[in-house]
Amino acid sequence: RARVVARAEETSTSGSLATVVTDATFEAEVLKSDVPVLVDFWAPWCGPCRMIAPLIDQLAEEYQGKLKAVKLNTDESPSVATEYGIRSIPTVMIFKGGQKMDTVIGAVPKSTLTGTVEKYL
Repeated sequence: RARVVARAEETSTSGSLATVVTDATFEAEVLKSDVPVLVDFWAPWCGPCRMIAPLIDQLAEEYQGKLKAVKLNTDESPSVATEYGIRSIPTVMIFKGGQKMDTVIGAVPKSTLTGTVEKYL
């Protein structure tokens, strides 16, 4: 029982500036965005995904207004993950003008994510 509660808290995005996107909202939130979008492909059972989740939230806060950060649960929204060839998670992709610009795979340091984001602002 405690595990379920802890898991719900860990994957909760309340208090997060990162928006949750799904197969249904991906096009509007990501592909049609006026600003570059960082997409975090993750799943609740993925330990490394939980490790980088706070980094995604920090980037969302630090680049507010210049970058949109979103999180896509690959278990709940498999179509987008399949479309972009997501083979392992966490995978972070940067989209700009409706196009995939860059991909970072794995639990990487914040500096790696920041360097990737900076290239597209």
